[in-house]
Amino acid sequence: MQKILPISAVVVEDVAAESKKNCKRWNTNFSPLEVGKQWFYRTIRGLGLNLHLRTGYETKALRDRFSLKKTSQKSKPVFAAHAVDAWVMAADVSGAGRPTEQGLYYWTPIRFFRRQLHRLQPETGGIRKPYGGTRSLGLTRGTLVRHIKHGLTYIGGTLKGKVSLHSAVTGKRITKSAKPEDCTILTRIAWRTTRYAGIGRRHSSPGLNRGSPA
Repeated sequence: MQKILPISAVVVEDVAAESKKNCKRWNTNFSPLEVGKQWFYRTIRGLGLNLHLRTGYETKALRDRFSLKKTSQKSKPVFAAHAVDAWVMAADVSGAGRPTEQGLYYWTPIRFFRRQLHRLQPETGGIRKPYGGTRSLGLTRGTLVRHIKHGLTYIGGTLKGKVSLHSAVTGKRITKSAKPEDCTILTRIAWRTTRYAGIGRRHSSPGLNRGSPA
């Protein structure tokens, strides 16, 4: 991210969990968190960035200071559910006054199934169909295409000389009988993206991110 953004400081709500004697389950649950947290802090400091730590009650005080509310309904794609704490902590360091953007981008990796020679259970007639992999009739699965009927989609699996097409927005399979010659190849994608406007309304989602995030 430093390659595209002028990052100079990082603010983290520090999660502190003390180990307890004779409490193996408690210690086991929190030990990986503590190890990962300390690795992250060392990495940030090693990059020469200013690291600011905040406690949970300090974050709550910052929300009150900026008159912003937080919702516990994590299933809602809204700023108040997923981004408000990060914003108030960053604003406290940067000097921002009010959020200028409350929309959200959801990034979802496109899932592929590992290649098997065939399905474990045979179908009617004792035939075992091929399963998984990253190629379909010479096309890389996850390739963004424009189909003459279904529009912007991406390549999924294959069956009987046809390919399946999936929605670039939801990932849902649209058809499993598309002809490759009816598809205009655009680019390879590894992520589906959905943009939600500030009120939680899905705004747009072309799914055009290529490769892995920076």
